[in-house]
Amino acid sequence: MKTLEEQMSFYQRYHRNPKNKLTHFLGVPLIMFSLFVLLGLARIEIGGISISAASVLAVAVLGYYFRLDAALALAMTIFTGVLLIAAHRVAAEGTAAALFVFAACFAGGWILQLIGHAFEGKRPALVDNFFQVFIAPIFLMAEVFFALGYKRDIAERVEQLAARSEAGG
Repeated sequence: MKTLEEQMSFYQRYHRNPKNKLTHFLGVPLIMFSLFVLLGLARIEIGGISISAASVLAVAVLGYYFRLDAALALAMTIFTGVLLIAAHRVAAEGTAAALFVFAACFAGGWILQLIGHAFEGKRPALVDNFFQVFIAPIFLMAEVFFALGYKRDIAERVEQLAARSEAGG
C-alpha cells in the first residue's frame, strides 16, 4: 500500500493552481454528498439492522484513511458523518427528491472540478489513476491541516515527492 505522502504527491501534481484547489474544495464535497444521497436509497439488512450503502462505503473509505493517517482520518470521519446525516435526510424525502438532489449535486460538483482543471491546464488525476477519486477528500482535509500549521512534515514530504516526480526523477 502506498503511503499518504505518495498518494498525495501524485494528486498534488494535478492540483497546483489555487483556483483549481478552490473549485475542488466545493466540488469534491458536492460529489461525496451526491453519492451518499444516491447510496442512501439502497439499504442493506445486517443482523436485523438497516444500513445504507452510503454508510458501508463511508466506513470502507474511512478505514483506508485510518491506515494512512489517524488524525486526518478522524477529521474526515467528522466531515463524512455530517455529509452522511444530511444525505440520509435527503434520501428519506423519497426517491424522486433524492434523485434530483443527487443529479444536481453530482453534475455541479463535476462541473466545478472541470472548471478548476481548465485553470490548471491539466486533466484530472483520476484520468491517470482512478483511485485518486478516494484520495481527493483526504488531500483536501490535509490542505486544511497544512493551512492551519499542522502536519508540516507531511506537507514537506508531499512537496518533495511531487517536485521529484515532476522533474522526472
